[in-house]
Amino acid sequence: MKSPSATLLAEVRTFRQNHPEVRYVDLIALDIAGHFYGKRYPVDMLEKVAAGSPLKLPQNAVLLGAQGGLFKIGDYCFNDGDPDANRRLVPGTLKPVSWESQPLGQMLITSDGTEAPIEFEPREVLANVLERLHLKGIHPVVAFELEFYLFDKKLDNGLPQFPRDPRCDDADDQPTLHIERLSRFGDVLDDMAQTAKTQGIDITVITAEIGPGQFEINFGHSDDSLRAADWAALFCRSTRGVALKHGYRASFMAKPYLQFPGSGMHVHVSLYDGAGNNLLAANQQQPLRHAVAGCLALLPHCMPIFAPNHNALRRLGGTVNAATRASWGFEDRDACVRIPESDPRNLRIEHRLASADANPYLVLAAILAGLEHGLEARQDPIAPLNEDRSSGTDFPVEMLDAVRAMQHQQVVRDKLGAEFVDVYCENKRQDHLAFQQEIHAREYRWFL
Repeated sequence: MKSPSATLLAEVRTFRQNHPEVRYVDLIALDIAGHFYGKRYPVDMLEKVAAGSPLKLPQNAVLLGAQGGLFKIGDYCFNDGDPDANRRLVPGTLKPVSWESQPLGQMLITSDGTEAPIEFEPREVLANVLERLHLKGIHPVVAFELEFYLFDKKLDNGLPQFPRDPRCDDADDQPTLHIERLSRFGDVLDDMAQTAKTQGIDITVITAEIGPGQFEINFGHSDDSLRAADWAALFCRSTRGVALKHGYRASFMAKPYLQFPGSGMHVHVSLYDGAGNNLLAANQQQPLRHAVAGCLALLPHCMPIFAPNHNALRRLGGTVNAATRASWGFEDRDACVRIPESDPRNLRIEHRLASADANPYLVLAAILAGLEHGLEARQDPIAPLNEDRSSGTDFPVEMLDAVRAMQHQQVVRDKLGAEFVDVYCENKRQDHLAFQQEIHAREYRWFL
């Protein structure tokens, strides 16, 4: 068996042979806000890193706010000397970038698996949850679904414009599920799909959604949960780049139009034992009910993860298929936790609450923590929506309320890590305060 460094070195050398035109590679990781940060490395230096040379970036790059600024969070950022922290290359993620004006490559990096991982790095949070589940003999299989909107490349006084139908140059301003939209925007959608596959992302179904210019991409089910979250993160990056190349903007913003449906991140999760048996299907599906109860119990305390900004909170309780309370149901898209119809082998939950711009590592970590909690507590859930349309429990829909509910919930702190919870909640609190520091034109209209 090859050592990790030998495997990485072979990957880099193969990439250089196949792409001799590439001189630089972007080494990227996802921060708390769900944005990529990193460094652009000469490809020959990347060989040295793959062979074992240290790769260091500022630890506090993980803590950037939604607008990229640093907040004072405990002693981080301003009282810690801004230390570096080791990162490592993620094997299998070195791929060519086709949407930039010059030949480039990109590769994921992470602190998980290093000697001193960053406790609040999103990928590390998920890795810790997965390690604990694996020690219990629980092996998740995961698939993401992401909705997004296309807009015209040019903004109108900072506001998005409907995308132009390339066949007639009219605005695609009508909500529709029609298959013809896939044809009208076939060139850009096909490029997005092919680019994703080049990145190693297993995408499957493409759907025209209800909103004007809105689409959904489904990913294949994976028994490597970290890789499944990697796919979701990388797809957002490549899709934005491809859209710009075709004269559009692609956005995973949760609620770009008040009058049209928002964009969600739906996550399918099934749980298996070491022999490949579906744990949720055992004992007449009683573990499924326990898992659902655990998800619903932690859901109100993970809202800053599922709805990480003010716009994401606007999506909740809005138009179509957006839950207003923590609920569940069989084949019910109004529920936060939906149980799709399936055979026992593929029995799973579909968690539908998160917004498309949420951090996929943290969303999956929170969902798995809820499932784990439910299997431990063995409580029955509230009635499904199929039996009682009013069934459900409230969750916070204001950011500061959501932060308080998360920060002081002991199970969440135990499952996701107390240090992460404190850092994340303070980051969201500071983002809220920064958001309030700008006077909107509406205030002048109302009060001047």
